[in-house]
Amino acid sequence: MKKLKLEIVGLSYSQTQTGAYALVLGEAKGKRRLPIIIGGFEAQAIAIELEKMTPSRPLTHDLFKSFAESFNIEVKEVLIYNLVEGIFYAKIICTDGGKEIEIDARTSDAIAIAVRFNCPINTYEFILSQAGIILDDEAISAATSVNDDELNDLVETDMNDFLKKSTEELKQMLETALNDEDYERASKIRDEINNRKKS
Repeated sequence: MKKLKLEIVGLSYSQTQTGAYALVLGEAKGKRRLPIIIGGFEAQAIAIELEKMTPSRPLTHDLFKSFAESFNIEVKEVLIYNLVEGIFYAKIICTDGGKEIEIDARTSDAIAIAVRFNCPINTYEFILSQAGIILDDEAISAATSVNDDELNDLVETDMNDFLKKSTEELKQMLETALNDEDYERASKIRDEINNRKKS
């Protein structure tokens, strides 16, 4: 099956789901756009890399990159290979120089890794046919340009939220993050609590 190359053309707050973000991928040689709704953490992970920011501690996707590079594993491609009931399925295609391995991943995580490895993001025609939308030139530039201010807001939102909270509220947020298995957010909250203890 022929693969079609995609590029990240937009990342913005979702108009349809509260607390979610719309990642818009564009067909490299065409006008079709593939909108994917992703969570705040994954959006932040993608935004940080697009903005070439360096977090104080490695994010999960940075850790994956360091781990892979330490063992000479190259990420060759991210492939969005299926769409079932509105859910996109992706895999990360890696090699150690000899053997090629395909790793199943959530699409948002796979793209956060793709931007770190600067590897291609591909899909198949049937996925673009089913879920792709065509925008005219004006709508494309208005709706899908990667807005620097919006990306910066996305990166800074968590820290500003933490600063406004009391230590007790942060502890409750930490418990919620752990229950939701949002360990990246939990680690940020924990760091803020620890910083307050030192002060």
